[in-house]
Amino acid sequence: MTIAALLLAAGASTRMGRLKQLLSWHEEPLVAWQARQLRDGGAEDVLVVLGHAAREIEAAVPEFARTVVNDDYKQGRATSLRRGAEELTDDVEAVLVVSVDQPRPAWLTRRLIERWRIDRSLVVSPRFAKGFGHPILLDGSLVQELREVDEPTLGLRAVIDRHIDQAVSIAVANDAVNVDLNTPGDYEAAKAAYESGSWREI
Repeated sequence: MTIAALLLAAGASTRMGRLKQLLSWHEEPLVAWQARQLRDGGAEDVLVVLGHAAREIEAAVPEFARTVVNDDYKQGRATSLRRGAEELTDDVEAVLVVSVDQPRPAWLTRRLIERWRIDRSLVVSPRFAKGFGHPILLDGSLVQELREVDEPTLGLRAVIDRHIDQAVSIAVANDAVNVDLNTPGDYEAAKAAYESGSWREI
């Protein structure tokens, strides 16, 4: 039995103007850094879901991580979530879900897992000053639901909503790690914050 992580990295990075997956982050491609943080945070099986420019991005994925290609990535994020979940084993204990353009340090993943181990809540998420964020941890009992998500029924959001009465959150004081890299401006601001050390646990 393992804790798995789905790193969603299939998008075309239209607003960024270049591949987000290969943006420089702590002197390595973002997809590689994010995979390492998930592993170092406690995910024993890191699965990177690729789509656009899959071959080019796969070359940057660390050897310890697995990859799978979502040929339907243009149809929405839910297709990547579903494709990744299909590759998980039925005995997975828990699964973390995060997009490659949401760089999150290992300590945040570790805290989510520690909270989940207390009472095996079905959903565990970080709660920042500006609201709930990612990554999301789901109990392994929900993997089959992940295999059935689709865009019309709101994908991951629908899974969370169905089990909201069994969801918990952890308060995260450091709002600097609650970033989304959608545009070049987002990237430059977040990169500067991370390089200054503000991403460290507080």
